[in-house]
Amino acid sequence: MTRNTLTITDNRTGKTYEVPIEHDTIRATDLRQIKVNPDDFGLMSYDPAYMNTAAGTSTITYIDGDKGILEYRGYPIEQLAEQSSYLEVAYLLLYGELPSKERLDWWEYRISRHRFIHNSLVELIQAFRYDAHPMGILISSVAAMSTLYPEAKNVDDPAVREKQIWRMLGMIPTIAAFAYRHRIGRPFNQPDSSLSYTANLLYMMDYMNQRDYEVNPVLAKALDVLFILHADHEQNCSTATMRGVGSSRVDPYCALSAAAAALYGPLHGGANEAVLRMLQNIGSVKNVPAFIERVKKGETRLMGFGHRVYKNYDPRAKIIRKVAYEVFEATTANPLLEIAVELERIALEDEYFISRKLYPNVDFYSGLIYQALRFPIEYFPFLFAIPRASGWLAQWLEMLDDPEQKIMRPRQVYLGHARRDYVPVDKR
Repeated sequence: MTRNTLTITDNRTGKTYEVPIEHDTIRATDLRQIKVNPDDFGLMSYDPAYMNTAAGTSTITYIDGDKGILEYRGYPIEQLAEQSSYLEVAYLLLYGELPSKERLDWWEYRISRHRFIHNSLVELIQAFRYDAHPMGILISSVAAMSTLYPEAKNVDDPAVREKQIWRMLGMIPTIAAFAYRHRIGRPFNQPDSSLSYTANLLYMMDYMNQRDYEVNPVLAKALDVLFILHADHEQNCSTATMRGVGSSRVDPYCALSAAAAALYGPLHGGANEAVLRMLQNIGSVKNVPAFIERVKKGETRLMGFGHRVYKNYDPRAKIIRKVAYEVFEATTANPLLEIAVELERIALEDEYFISRKLYPNVDFYSGLIYQALRFPIEYFPFLFAIPRASGWLAQWLEMLDDPEQKIMRPRQVYLGHARRDYVPVDKR
């Protein structure tokens, strides 16, 4: 009869241990019983960067990297991107199910009611230098919100938590727009509650008091799809940060500010910027073959290909590729798109990349779309953070309600000096 256990023999002592297996995992604390001497701490697992360690359970996002599958609460990302809206997906992530028509109307109304930001926050944004990086403004502004809404510290009250979620999802796009307008020296546009989530963002950034101004629906829809694709992605660096900081029971503003700081890093939220700069450096379609050869020789890197999780074509990249063409039909053609398409074609046919399972990821085309929408490159991580806020908050709620979670504190393997005595400075 098959047993869901793992038998471990410690060759140092000859002792055998039986460890339970649940959901294809063993509990790391079960290894503590494996000792040489009774007073030993016990065996630990060593896993730099958490390459094969699950820190918790989740019902939010499912990824099968080998098959190229991404699902939110069981719904395929392809169906959500095609048929849903970002706010509906945010509701799905946070509440666990798709809303009814009445509930969706209520949800959209609640978010729209919180698009306006506190005057103190406006003054904070204006206090930054004109050339301040927008992610620095986001991180500081969200952290400052914890001082404006001190009741947010009561993280065990579901009603209080929900109110902060409405505020953050409503206000973060306004912070983004105000940071942009501050940078270009233009007056701020107050939110327009009659517009959709993404159309309102574009309006606040672009409107110059034109009488006939309208947000291009193709561009608003494209941004909405990008927001859906970026809403959550399992236990990535910024999400793990949100959970880790939140495990101290700090208010959600400080936790989300920390998550945004993690996203700020070039290995996380800045990846699509690196793709765009790579395409600019290639310069022309005719230069693509030579660039590919340089990549294969290890002289340069192919940005936007490969992923820590996906060993197949990133399902988000397929959707974004289609959106990119729709955006370019509604805007000025971008010559970098031709370079990207040719780069993708050659790489997908080359055994060097195929054998290494290097396929386009979500960052390969997203930067081109943001550029077509006339966002400055330094705003790309901000456009990642706006939709990811819903995923961060969903993960935060799940962590708070998980009875097995405690304040996060990883173990270490100490390799420093053994105990030694202090030597006075005149005798060293």
